Amino acid sequence: MATIQSPATEEIHPDVALVARAKEGDEAAFEQLIRQYDRQIFRIARHITQNKEDAEDIVQDTFLKAYQKLHQFQGNSKFYTWLVRIAVNESLMRLRKRRNSKTVSMDEDVQTEEGSVPRDFADWTPDPEQQYGQGELGEILRKTIAGLSPGFRSVFTLRDVENLSTEETAEALGLSVPAVKSRLLRARLQLRERLSKHMKVKDGMTK
Repeated sequence: MATIQSPATEEIHPDVALVARAKEGDEAAFEQLIRQYDRQIFRIARHITQNKEDAEDIVQDTFLKAYQKLHQFQGNSKFYTWLVRIAVNESLMRLRKRRNSKTVSMDEDVQTEEGSVPRDFADWTPDPEQQYGQGELGEILRKTIAGLSPGFRSVFTLRDVENLSTEETAEALGLSVPAVKSRLLRARLQLRERLSKHMKVKDGMTK
């Protein structure tokens, strides 16, 4: 006779308990959440804004806003995904402010469906790009990713650099899953095309 298997209990993420304690005013619990995620949030903000100082400010603004809106977090998603959404919004707002104040140089040669691409060649920390190697190729890659529009760069950063799932990326950016897949594909194609051009130029110079 076939045995009846009881449904597996869903594992509860440790963040749930920390968030619950933080909602009750436990500052130590929220500080633990900050320690867990501040590095990832900084990395995401720096990739999107291409500016270390902006990224540092965005980390502070993200956690401040998260603390102020903690009562709005219902646990329907991972706390990290919710946090990333705040960080991405803060990063894109910072880019818009920069663009409006005309402090960002614009590369007129790079146009996308989402408008002109802001170029700020701030140097990135190497950790997500170490897999691509150091030196000249790494620099070319950093500049090529910087040439993506903010919308494409956000999707590429979350999906291919931070390794969020397509569903988590969609949730963090407030997009549909098909929209994420479409932007990611176009971002990858643009990167491949531009990297290919760089490599052809480099090969031509070395021959």
